[in-house]
Amino acid sequence: MNLLISHLRNLYISRALTPTELVKQLDAEIGTEDSHHIWIRRLNLNELLLYTQQLEGKDPANFPLYGIPFAIKDNIDLAGIPTTAGCAEYAYTPTKSATVVQKLIDAGAIPIGKTNLDQFATGLVGTRSPYGACKNSINPEYISGGSSAGSAVSVALGMASFSLGTDTAGSGRVPAAFNNLVGHKPTCGLLSTLGVVPACRTLDCVSIFAKSSDDALLVLQSAQGFDADDAYSRQTPANLMSNLGNHFIFGVPKSEQLAFFGNSETPILFKQAIDKLEKIGGKAIEIDFSPFLETAQLLYEGPWVAERYAAIREFFDSKPEAIFPVTKQIIGNAEKFSAADTYAALYKLKALQRKAEAVWSNVDIIITPTAGTIYTIAEVEDNPIQTNTNLGYYTNFMNLLDLTAVAVPMGFQSNGLGFGVTICAPAFSDDALLNLANRI
Repeated sequence: MNLLISHLRNLYISRALTPTELVKQLDAEIGTEDSHHIWIRRLNLNELLLYTQQLEGKDPANFPLYGIPFAIKDNIDLAGIPTTAGCAEYAYTPTKSATVVQKLIDAGAIPIGKTNLDQFATGLVGTRSPYGACKNSINPEYISGGSSAGSAVSVALGMASFSLGTDTAGSGRVPAAFNNLVGHKPTCGLLSTLGVVPACRTLDCVSIFAKSSDDALLVLQSAQGFDADDAYSRQTPANLMSNLGNHFIFGVPKSEQLAFFGNSETPILFKQAIDKLEKIGGKAIEIDFSPFLETAQLLYEGPWVAERYAAIREFFDSKPEAIFPVTKQIIGNAEKFSAADTYAALYKLKALQRKAEAVWSNVDIIITPTAGTIYTIAEVEDNPIQTNTNLGYYTNFMNLLDLTAVAVPMGFQSNGLGFGVTICAPAFSDDALLNLANRI
């Protein structure tokens, strides 16, 4: 079934399809089998029809997402449906939806269900879940990427037009690359995080997976907006640039700063992406990527891991046996950091932010691989920490440096698995990056 938003809107406006008909067909196609471990809780048909009934008799032209099915990472609240964050013992049932979910429903979108994730959004692999390792949509022996694992795979396999993930360290981009999707990591604070289980609350953002950058942009426009009840929500500045124009400068890390972790094909695909940017008007210049790499190391090797502990401290201390083993090991590292360590890390981050600012004085955007390589589920289970660290090489710095980013599909390896690049720019460049992604 073609679930591109523009396609469905044309069907709705022409009265060739109704949301009720779509939901019945989609429910039947998804079925009850879940061999990829996508869902933690899928809505049943009667629950889905409650949403379509609200759209009956209304003009599709008045709702930008009229009848559009979407999936929700299960650390984001949907009223009346349990939120588990990948841990059944932690689960609670919210009485109201997260602000971002409610905005999408108000725009006409229909929630299909809650998706599997690396427990407490801690990981980039999609295997750290008691609900089963989420499998890649192209080759199920490989990882889906995480932590927004099921959200990405649900869109890739045609179960939803778009989905919501979260992205603290790369969780909205790595799964996009591995499943041939667009993954948008918005500016922090652009989408409300009220009703989202925190990972690192100062760095968290809600992310978007879609089949096209046009769809991602439409979802972003419907979901964004200042939320006075969210202490981390931000007002969008006026007169933002929505396009980079036909001529722009993009930064590429020095060759010795690129890492592909033994993969012989992804360097070629990355070079092809650079060539494509040049063909549409970009000028490549080499940049010193070291401030970004040093910042990335702070996220898990520094005291920000203690922020993950702070988010679930009471539960972590009272029910440690309920935590997935690798997740418990990572969050447990919080104990070794003191308050003084935190301040020292903040000082280091401030200095790195200043160094990164100098890079932006010379370029409009930066392009990197989204991930240098991909692993099988077995490889990750054999070496869960190092493989995850490798996947975060190009992603972990993004929110610490207040950047926005779009992961863009950029071809396939000989084994059929997808490869993607990420284009990034300073905060509030969301529209410009998504429009550039469309040109790419």
